[in-house]
Amino acid sequence: MILQARLGGVHIGPQCILGAGCDLQPGGEPSRRGRLQIGPGCILENNVVLRPYGGSITLDHDVFLGPGTAIYGHGGVEIGADTLISMHCRILSSNHTVPPPGTAIRSQPDIALPTKIGRDVWLGAGVTVLGGVTIGDGCVVGAGAVVTKDLPPNSVAVGVPAHVVAQRA
Repeated sequence: MILQARLGGVHIGPQCILGAGCDLQPGGEPSRRGRLQIGPGCILENNVVLRPYGGSITLDHDVFLGPGTAIYGHGGVEIGADTLISMHCRILSSNHTVPPPGTAIRSQPDIALPTKIGRDVWLGAGVTVLGGVTIGDGCVVGAGAVVTKDLPPNSVAVGVPAHVVAQRA
């Protein structure tokens, strides 16, 4: 799996583990080709999807992505070292343009919204991080939360939309 991904243009550091069914696609056509950078010691569990769609996805060292996690890097996604992303999380970095009625939404371009997740962050199961959000170093985000706004370092956030309920001591 690692050799196949490298041959497809994915940059993978040493001592990484890729689970079965991982979908790592920098993109085939030149206009949709993006950059995938997986740092040393990263673990991607089964069925992880990384699609830059012309943007980029960068995982620093020792990042863990739980099974079924999907990251879309249209606008660029950066994930810091030692971060734990639990199963079935979704991380986005773009949004659709919303045109006036009579114009098909699907025909409009994406809006690139870079997303950054700091180091030593824990996203609980099923968290969704929307485009344009920065999650500070040391944050914990509770299961099922939808992060729509930036979270300051070392905060604990829960809910839909996610809101800060505590600070790590």
